[in-house]
Amino acid sequence: MARTMVDLNCDLGEGYGQWTLGEASDDALMDLISSANVATGFHAGDPNLMDRVVRLGVERGVALGAHPGYRDLQGFGRRVIQAKPEELVNDILYQVGALREFARRHGTRLQHVKPHGALYMEAAKDETLSRLMVEALLKSSPDTLLFCMDVSKTCAVAEAAGLPVIREFYADRDYDRSGSIVFARRMRPLDPAEVADKCVRACRDGKVRTVEGDDIDIAFDSICFHSDTPGALAIGAAVRDGLLKDGLRIVAAADLHPQTR
Repeated sequence: MARTMVDLNCDLGEGYGQWTLGEASDDALMDLISSANVATGFHAGDPNLMDRVVRLGVERGVALGAHPGYRDLQGFGRRVIQAKPEELVNDILYQVGALREFARRHGTRLQHVKPHGALYMEAAKDETLSRLMVEALLKSSPDTLLFCMDVSKTCAVAEAAGLPVIREFYADRDYDRSGSIVFARRMRPLDPAEVADKCVRACRDGKVRTVEGDDIDIAFDSICFHSDTPGALAIGAAVRDGLLKDGLRIVAAADLHPQTR
């Protein structure tokens, strides 16, 4: 059955105090997407930013999710922090709870949780961390979607436990033969048209070209691009336009999952 709908998500609120990251504003990016991953203070973000992004999401009709990361402001959450899995899960719950209160303040709810950066990648390969995170979320947020990669331990553990998942495809990241993204601290300049074609092909054919030059199958529900990728606004606009021109509807992730409809 041909795909007719897809979610488009982006990481927002990734500044701190007077500092901002990336060249595109949250306001402009919010107009392109259906789901926003809101930084929750550990890798980026602060209470004022969280409040502002949640308010923007409510005004623009964009679904909101918590984007918890390592306690790593200096490294933007892209460095692995050595800590016990139990401690990391407590950090995740702390951050999710903070954003949930801002969502309640503005009369909405959290659609999803998506770990950030190195924490996302560590959970993807660490079954113990994924299991403890899923167990905690089942108790605190059982109806909240968990964003993850289809090939990750996180996805397998969550599906087995009954926590609803949304599988992601990364517009602005490369893939290897395993179906995982290739982690990068510094991004090379990307051609927005090429990124859009990559996303349209993934939606239409379920295929992506790897860094090794192979085509592999890829399964996903949501497409992600990053606000700190150079040219993020042009990339997001090109992806959105390409999807719409190919006949796809861009909808919030919750509209794609039977447990949350």
